[in-house]
Amino acid sequence: MPPRRGTAPVRRRYDVVVVGAGTAGSVLAARLSEDPDRDVLVVDAGPLPRGPAGFGPALLDGLLVPGAQPNHPATSAHPVCLTPTRPWLVPRGRVLGGSSTVNGGYFVRARREDFDRWAAAGNPAWSYERVLPFLRALENDLDHGDGPLHGDRGPMRIRRGRPDHPAAAAFRDAAHALGFPDDPDKNDQAPPGFGPVPSNVIDGVRRNAGLSYLPPEVLDRPNLTALGSRTARRVVVENGRATGVVVEHDGRRFALDAGTVVLSAGALVTPHLLQLSGIGPRADLERVGIPVVRDAPAVGSGFSDHPQVVLEWAPRDVWREPSGSWLGGCLHLTSTGGTLAGAGSGGGPGDLEILQSLVPLSHLVTGGAGTAGGPLPFLVSAVAPRRTGRLRIRSADPTTPLSIDYGYLGSREDQSRLRDGVRVTAALLESPPFAGVAHGPLGPGPEVLDHDDALDQWIREHLGTAQHTCGTVPMGPADEPRHAAVDQFGRVHGVRGLRVADTSILPDAPHRGPAATAVLIGEVIARAIRNDPSEPCPRDPR
Repeated sequence: MPPRRGTAPVRRRYDVVVVGAGTAGSVLAARLSEDPDRDVLVVDAGPLPRGPAGFGPALLDGLLVPGAQPNHPATSAHPVCLTPTRPWLVPRGRVLGGSSTVNGGYFVRARREDFDRWAAAGNPAWSYERVLPFLRALENDLDHGDGPLHGDRGPMRIRRGRPDHPAAAAFRDAAHALGFPDDPDKNDQAPPGFGPVPSNVIDGVRRNAGLSYLPPEVLDRPNLTALGSRTARRVVVENGRATGVVVEHDGRRFALDAGTVVLSAGALVTPHLLQLSGIGPRADLERVGIPVVRDAPAVGSGFSDHPQVVLEWAPRDVWREPSGSWLGGCLHLTSTGGTLAGAGSGGGPGDLEILQSLVPLSHLVTGGAGTAGGPLPFLVSAVAPRRTGRLRIRSADPTTPLSIDYGYLGSREDQSRLRDGVRVTAALLESPPFAGVAHGPLGPGPEVLDHDDALDQWIREHLGTAQHTCGTVPMGPADEPRHAAVDQFGRVHGVRGLRVADTSILPDAPHRGPAATAVLIGEVIARAIRNDPSEPCPRDPR
């Protein structure tokens, strides 16, 4: 019999140990345990609630973003530098469902161009045509139902908001006035434009990956053990093969034996675990005294994220609370080098995102009561895939944070793209459709907007991040060790029995937020494990 959840496991060998019950880890635990003869253990540093009641209403409220609240108990904070002079704290979910439990519920697929770029980098299983069946299978699209592009039977329920809030209607009309096209289904790969946000917030409740894939009836499978409050410290590797994981609970460390170990701890924790296990750049490991198991220079050597700034504006009236979600409309567009020329025909996947919030930033940050009144924000992000970041291990002590440098604004292209996003947002707010409902942007003013140097300085002073980290353990061919640490199915090059399954493996960030892609990663790698004859219980009845 498997040990009861919440107790220390007896000394035994699991077929698969999944480290992390976050967005992708929840998928893996659910799919792998569908094979009744495969013994699966999933461990997480945070709690593993059972069903909605275990999470509580505040954590699932679609009008809140727990990850935006400093020191939220369902998150862990990672100190980083966005630029050499811009320190930041990046939160990550530390609870069942991971960051899908604390994010905004945005669930937009990566673009076809992203999938095909990853496939061309030596990962053919990630072409758009190859992943589309998985994208359909993971979703229950409540707007479009079953069809060539969408599914209606998957665990993730998806719905798009309606522009029935005055601010959302004004955004839609302003985008049309400036010549941007409609983009009613941002998951169908049509040309980018203005449209509603596909979301896993349903009837005001955030349906995170944990609720969707690991409800109580799945957690109760006899071949699935789920243990919370266990912090992984390193992977045990013997003779070139992963044989287990060392975890810590209540100050005590013990090993969990495994036939296969899958790291799904997130794009910041997973590379740290690899380095603590002796898998990473040789010079970095030797510098801190960690014995080198596998010289893997691609681990942490480059990663992607999306730089972001927030523009607030003041409504003329006090409106009712939005229904269901904080998300308003969303505009994707292609940067044009500082002008609005060609707004309706920029082409490409869209390298700028202007995302609307229907509740004040102060409400998102504090989680306080009431959303009516106060300035409303636009979140402006540069979403072109650029590997500007680097992380390095600083100590063999696992409690010492990594050195994480995002490398934002390191090129003229980065600065130009964000200038475009800020200027387009200001133009939207100053357009006739917004004039009747808004006092215009609260900043920056014309004296800043009209001058590149001044606007660059404003951006540097207001810079944040969309928290979309990808590529810290990139996938690719084994003969390119400086660019790839795992293969297209997450198998760590040179270490048998060890895989990675989270956004770490994406070669770079997609042109959209990666929440939907993280679920996809779990599906793709779970299927690969089930179909791999070298894995325990190699069968896939689906």
